[in-house]
Amino acid sequence: MTTSSFSRELAARRTTAAPLALVTGAARRVGRAIALELARAGCDVIVHFNGSASEAAATLAEINALGRWAALWPLDLSDLGAVERASCELANALPILDVLVHNASIYAPTPLASLSASDIARFHAVNAGAPALLSAALAPSLSASKLDGGGSIVAMLDIHALGLPRREFAAYAMSKAALHEMVRTLARDLAPRVRVNAVAPGVVAWPDEGYESDAAAQAAYLARVPLARAGTPEDAAEAVRWLALEARYVTGQVIRVDGGRSLM
Repeated sequence: MTTSSFSRELAARRTTAAPLALVTGAARRVGRAIALELARAGCDVIVHFNGSASEAAATLAEINALGRWAALWPLDLSDLGAVERASCELANALPILDVLVHNASIYAPTPLASLSASDIARFHAVNAGAPALLSAALAPSLSASKLDGGGSIVAMLDIHALGLPRREFAAYAMSKAALHEMVRTLARDLAPRVRVNAVAPGVVAWPDEGYESDAAAQAAYLARVPLARAGTPEDAAEAVRWLALEARYVTGQVIRVDGGRSLM
């Protein structure tokens, strides 16, 4: 489905008056948990995805099973030109948007010996550039929210880009640091009608492959977590729900969901 046809479908089919949330990267893992948590809280949900079409369809079905409307929005966030065009089309189809969650992210080590310009550009595009373009295009729709606390943007950060740097993750950490500054800046730019906050997890979902996907690396990480366990996607999703729908006098803040790891 093209963005234009999606926008037409969105305008034609959504008749519910429930709050509407857009969650990027909502097909699986933490994004899926966020989408379902917002649906349980009474929101209709636009499920953004890129390559995970079958998982996105499953998330949509789960949202529908909760009695909420949902739609799928395919978009490659690494193509900033496409993001800009699609965001504008979506904004035209959405006079009101209540919640925007920037969850989609790419995560991988980038050792300095092999760091390339394409690495820097790709991480920045997905993790920082696309959220900025989406936020800018959808700001008027968020400002029109009728929720008590106004519209809400929640970005997913990472405690390791907030003063706990890891070796060999420069491109990723730099992009997440840029996203953090976007949160702080937009909290001022979009006040008082839109609140902008962030959730910074430690481990709430281990990587499927590569770095820290093996038991030994996971045990070493948990040895430095005061609560002595990994979190869950639902732990992060609950924090997102609170910031998005309940924290009516909170903006420009970061909630760390890390079991105390950032204390060590």
